[in-house]
Amino acid sequence: MSISIRRIMAFCAIGVSILGTGHGASAQANGKVVVFAAASLATALNAIQPIFAKDTGKTVIFSYGSSGVLAKQIEQGAPADVFISADTKWVDYLQKKNLLAKGTRRDLLGNDLVLVEPAGSDTSLKIKPGFDLAKATGDGKIAVCTIASCPAGIYAKDAFTKLGVWSAVEPKLAQANNVRDALALVARGEAKFGVVYKTDAKAEPKVRVVDVFSADSHAPIVYPVTILASSKNADAATFEAFLSSQAAVKVLTGQGFKFLSKPSE
Repeated sequence: MSISIRRIMAFCAIGVSILGTGHGASAQANGKVVVFAAASLATALNAIQPIFAKDTGKTVIFSYGSSGVLAKQIEQGAPADVFISADTKWVDYLQKKNLLAKGTRRDLLGNDLVLVEPAGSDTSLKIKPGFDLAKATGDGKIAVCTIASCPAGIYAKDAFTKLGVWSAVEPKLAQANNVRDALALVARGEAKFGVVYKTDAKAEPKVRVVDVFSADSHAPIVYPVTILASSKNADAATFEAFLSSQAAVKVLTGQGFKFLSKPSE
């Protein structure tokens, strides 16, 4: 299988840019809350969207993608009110540029990293130091999101390095722009294995979890949420607070996320 990483990244970046400068600007003008969120949150946030609308009478729209791509779009002026990243790195990046509303940043969620394969497979492989993933992959590919900027890809590289198998698996990697694209490669059978979040695997019935990476094999997986300094929408704070409501927490934890903030009553 041949995968053009540059083509995938360019296409996805254009998609985010179109939403950020077009639909996002229009939504802000109409008073809607625009949320830029890590792709791994799509299933959960799409379920929260109608609950938020029913409970508050407010409208929220989402732009999903790799946290790094979204952060760069925000830096370039894309009209967003709230940012939810799949790691602290990209929120730190925006904070250093004074692009966050002061006092609004908090760690919201945690997650696990897993090795997946197509649902019809039955590989028995234990993730441990020196495990021979390269041999198990054979002539196939291991789908990950971009290891240079996408959080799930960064966590995957960390884990492979810590486990001592990075040099063996690196030539077999198929890099996608975001974690859901990596998941799709496995679901379609275009990759032998994939490294995604536990929540992604739960959302996709066409894959099965082979094993879970131990928490000490990579940096802690943390999803910060923050309101952006450029936001003029008072409802941004309403949505940010709603993420800690019992209704939202039920959806998020049901999807497999670990809730790090104290739920509201």
